[in-house]
Formats: sequence, structure tokens, C-alpha cells
Amino acid sequence: MSRRTPHSRDQHRPAPARNPSCPCGLGETYERCCGRFHRGESTAPTAEALMRSRYCAFVRLDEAYLLRTWHPRSRPAGLDLDPAMRWTGLEILGATEGTVFHDTGTVTFRASYAGGSLWERSRFERVGGVWVYVEAEPGGAVG
Repeated sequence: MSRRTPHSRDQHRPAPARNPSCPCGLGETYERCCGRFHRGESTAPTAEALMRSRYCAFVRLDEAYLLRTWHPRSRPAGLDLDPAMRWTGLEILGATEGTVFHDTGTVTFRASYAGGSLWERSRFERVGGVWVYVEAEPGGAVG
């Protein structure tokens, strides 16, 4: 019979997989949070959830998701995402309507990046039962 200590058994276990938190700030892993929306496995249930998933798509440079979740009447033909942009955090400042019981809503947020932050109030609508981004009332760069 070997005389292994509990610590010697731990030496042979693989290291746990690294599952970083989702950039949207909710504390879940990307795969369980915004990743399911980006992969098309489900749609955001509220305007705020869509806002968070769109912020995450900016962080991950996911142009296809951003365009797919943009209202057809205001959607640009394409985006010029800057790979050098380093988004550092999202703070939701407020939301009006935008729940499963509404067809419109707004989300006010501050998105921080290396060197400053952006304040915005975004408008959202449901199209065919799915939340989409319509337009922003930009407040510009803050601090």
C-alpha cells in the first residue's frame, strides 16, 4: 500500500479550465452569458440583455452579431471596428421599459475604454418578437 498524502494526489490532477468572465460584467462565463446570443442559440430577452451582448460583441469585434441585432431601418452596410480599441468595462446607468412585457425600451450606459469612457442612451425595439438596437442619443466621451 502506498503512503500518498492528499497533496501528492492533487499533483496529478489537470489544472481547471480557464473560463473568464463575460465582458458584459454580469459575472458569468462568456459561453453561458453573451456567447449563447452571439452563437444564435437564443435571443436577448430584454433590451438591457441585448445592450450587454452588443457591448461584448464590440469587445470581441463580432461585426456579424452587431449588424444582425441592428434595426433594419437604421443598420449600416458595415462597421469599421478598431482592433486596437481596448474596452475595459460596462456600467448600466438606467433602463426604461425594455422588458419581456414591452416593445420598446432605452438603456443608458457608460462604456469605459483605455483612455476614457463613452456615455450613451440607446433605443431598442422588438422586431418579430426579437430585441434590436435602433439608435443612440450620444453624450460623447466622458473624462
